[in-house]
Amino acid sequence: MQLSHSRAATSAVFDEPNLVSTAGLVPVLRLARSVGLYRLADAHLSVPTDKGANAGGKVAALVAGMVAGADSIEDMRLLRHGGMGRIFTGCYAPSTLGSFLRAFSFGHVRQLDAVAARLRVGLARAPLLPGQDTVLVDVDDTVVEVHGYAKQGAGFGYSKVRGLNALLATASTADSAPLVVGQRLRKGAAASARGARRLVADALATVARVAPGRSVLLRARLGLLRPRHFDHRSERRRPGLSHG
Repeated sequence: MQLSHSRAATSAVFDEPNLVSTAGLVPVLRLARSVGLYRLADAHLSVPTDKGANAGGKVAALVAGMVAGADSIEDMRLLRHGGMGRIFTGCYAPSTLGSFLRAFSFGHVRQLDAVAARLRVGLARAPLLPGQDTVLVDVDDTVVEVHGYAKQGAGFGYSKVRGLNALLATASTADSAPLVVGQRLRKGAAASARGARRLVADALATVARVAPGRSVLLRARLGLLRPRHFDHRSERRRPGLSHG
């Protein structure tokens, strides 16, 4: 016999209809609309069936949730807390956003890459990479730890941590903070260089649009250059990617 019982799980719900927990999303979504996020997603994403309807609104909702701190589909409930529905339309349920994402193929991921690249160009109305000096593009991978055995693609990589492998490309100058110009999420056990050539090509194309006419220095801490890309006869690398 127990003296008292405690609940195995508790949850808190923000349900005050006259309060908004994340009012900071107002300028964020206004900026997203002004630089064309909704229009670009509607134009470039071709997710099939009704799950892909209003792609611009669903992508914007996912971006808003991540800005507000959501790191799972379940966390997207925060978009419907309190008085959010009074200042935003299209506050989708987490299940709707989850169905949208689960309908993605790798081709749709590439379409979303195209949206992201064009969005950065829209944001470049204010210089994202100020100055006239060389732009440094840095490519590296990292392991993002995940929890739960059902996580798709999770595995043990070089860090011995169960997670997903994220490949990132950032651009910076002496006068700017690093700007993410390319990203790819891969299986946890993926080799460092998997998909890197395509990502680097996309990142350099984005830098050329955001900072036209600038020289670029690429630094990649990956095995990007395989032996077949090395010209041993002339003892120099063929034109292409360099690595650090």
